[in-house]
Amino acid sequence: MERQPYPAARAVAPALHEHFARHRREAPADSAPLAPLPDVATVEALVGAAFWASLRREEGYVPRISLAYLPPPAAADAFNFDRPQPLDPAALAKMAPAVERPGIHLGVWGEAADLSVWGATRQIPALCFVLEVAAPGLLVVKHHRAGDVGKYVNVAVLEGDQIKLIDEHAASLPDCPSLLTSLLGFDAPASWVDSVNILVQLAASMRAHGRGGALLVVPPGSQQWRDSIVHPMLYALVPPFTDLCRLAREMPAERPTRAWQAAIARAVDAVAGLTAVDGATIVTSDYDVLAFGAKIVRRRGAPQVEQVTVTEPILGGTASIVEPVRLGGTRHFSAAQFIQDQRDAVALVASQDGRFTIFAWSPCEATVHAHRVETLLL
Repeated sequence: MERQPYPAARAVAPALHEHFARHRREAPADSAPLAPLPDVATVEALVGAAFWASLRREEGYVPRISLAYLPPPAAADAFNFDRPQPLDPAALAKMAPAVERPGIHLGVWGEAADLSVWGATRQIPALCFVLEVAAPGLLVVKHHRAGDVGKYVNVAVLEGDQIKLIDEHAASLPDCPSLLTSLLGFDAPASWVDSVNILVQLAASMRAHGRGGALLVVPPGSQQWRDSIVHPMLYALVPPFTDLCRLAREMPAERPTRAWQAAIARAVDAVAGLTAVDGATIVTSDYDVLAFGAKIVRRRGAPQVEQVTVTEPILGGTASIVEPVRLGGTRHFSAAQFIQDQRDAVALVASQDGRFTIFAWSPCEATVHAHRVETLLL
């Protein structure tokens, strides 16, 4: 039976093509070689094949694959099939177990009507069109920034009939937290020890453990945050846990080594794991861990938070003002209250269903601003 088209693929293909074309036009003349640009029909075919593959099962498992559009000569250290495989949902589902580890891409090449999978690679050039199957019916389009430690930049998220195109200009809005700027990937190149990038890793790790959690980031040396926490704290750390702080300071002067990157990843996962415990984990902006499982309370004499401004960094998104209870459960309400009382802090809240919110005080709006950023963490 002929496969039915995926309507969202046709709807989003022109916008995706224009995004990649524009970034190629704006790339510096002396930049490294860029990946080929897929035309609109090819983008539609790639998205359609990935969507139908995401709905299949192979021995009970959901396929988790990443497709990269590039010819074999453009990929370094790749392995090539003797006979290219068709870009077919059934074939993709069968190959998925071999390439489901992070960082492995199935290489796809050809034109819309004749696309095939030629092999797999870990190395891809900048601005390569990458399409990941994150969950059944959930696709993420992204591209790679140049450099060994460059991050992937999310371009769009498709979930069923819902299309979310990331707004590249969201980071230029007033009061935009630096964490959101880094998540968007449009900040100036920075080292891994930059505080924002480590918070990005913490956010991704918090979301990955799937239990939900809250991380409060407070100024180093400040004691004011204690006015918003129930005492005694059951899991206060004395002295603070300093591994992540120490590793950040020990970043190699040149390119980070694999050993250092692995140590940072382990420390990040250790701290993010603390957020799975009921209550909030408290860290300084220097990454010293002060406590976990802490209970947030309204500061004495402070008013209860009544409304929060909510935005999402997607094209066409508009700000809304809601009661904090509409954002989620107790974690969200407590985080909003904490930020209203402790305006020099930032709160990161992960939900069990995958939603992720950054709470920060907005001087321009004179209110708590909730930035919904799960589309940037997929």
